[in-house]
Amino acid sequence: MRPADSLRRRIVVAFVSFGIVLSLFFSLIATVAVEGVEMHLVDNRLAEVAKWALPRQAAGLAVDLPSGLRFQRGEAIPLSLRGLPQGVSDVDVDGVGLHVLSGADAAGPYVVVDHESDYEKVELVVYSMFAVFFLGFLILAGFLGRFVARRVVNPISELAEAVARGGSPLPGLERKDELGILARALEAHTTELRAFLDRERFFTGDVSHELRSPLTVIMGAAEILMANAANEAMRAPAERIYRAAHEAAECVTVLLLLARSPELGRMPPVPVEAIAAREVERYRPLVADKPVELDYYDGPVFAIQAPAELCAAAIGNLVRNACQYTEQGAVTVALAPGRVVVEDTGPGLPAAVRDTLARTGASAAGIPSRGSAGTGLGLSLVLRICEYLGARLGYEDRPGGGSRFTIDFAGDFTHS
Repeated sequence: MRPADSLRRRIVVAFVSFGIVLSLFFSLIATVAVEGVEMHLVDNRLAEVAKWALPRQAAGLAVDLPSGLRFQRGEAIPLSLRGLPQGVSDVDVDGVGLHVLSGADAAGPYVVVDHESDYEKVELVVYSMFAVFFLGFLILAGFLGRFVARRVVNPISELAEAVARGGSPLPGLERKDELGILARALEAHTTELRAFLDRERFFTGDVSHELRSPLTVIMGAAEILMANAANEAMRAPAERIYRAAHEAAECVTVLLLLARSPELGRMPPVPVEAIAAREVERYRPLVADKPVELDYYDGPVFAIQAPAELCAAAIGNLVRNACQYTEQGAVTVALAPGRVVVEDTGPGLPAAVRDTLARTGASAAGIPSRGSAGTGLGLSLVLRICEYLGARLGYEDRPGGGSRFTIDFAGDFTHS
């Protein structure tokens, strides 16, 4: 999983983003409030000074003001402060910021000047506190996001790992929240799926066992007929019966093997080149009466840990289908490093089967086992065998027409 796709990271980012937006919102409100309060206090202060100073000056008394405040009238008003609109103005004189209250009465114009207000210092402290609050809130949002992410994501990760391991019961079944609902739903679905797979495996095994006995009887009877056939006309049908029963018995063996849990690591290695060569010779009679060449090209020798019957069934079914559906040209079976390639000059797979094979990514689901997709074991069973062996079945159109199937054992083979 990429870090950008992590749910934990998304939760932390969401909390930090929320913290930034909320901090900016409150900072904007606080700024407007601070500026509003400043203007209100400055206006009131200057108005109070003017209210106190005007009657004292009119009475000829001294107007003594605190440091930073100055009351001036008429010619005493500096040129830079003359002509200001009545009311409070912010004026910058020689780099010094001034709050100036300008007014006029019967005695003439006057100004009250505030050189340095203590509120400026208070404002600086307030904004510094806002900055500290902003950074602190972001850090708190990050830690809170990580805490919530752990509380939310860790149970989900544990649940996913338990499902992947196939463990039962799943963690979190006792929870009353949404995670508990999810855990119970997964537990129910997993139990149902496991029961379905067990029923399918038992059914396949039971049916296969039941078929073995009648197939053995049919093969024995066919052997007797072949041995006692008076002429070729009687021997040929007996041979056909024997071959059909033998192929059915092999199919039963494959089904029985697929019904078992794969334990490939405990199986002895089987030579793939020997199996491929044997299957080519086995189906050579299928092209004996057709203008088709069946060739086998040896290659790198390697072995895989797998039941020999399954390996033979997968390769043999591809070779048989290629021989059956190729009317002229050639069928070639070749070994490559870790893989077996079967090519033919036949009509190729139907478009629907090719599309289904491409969509499923070489999965047995959705692949029919009839028509040119294969007979007998069928292409779907070849796919199931490859899945069982951990191999990959690939298909592509052969240049010039026909099909090219590849069974890739890469990563699961040993050189011998």
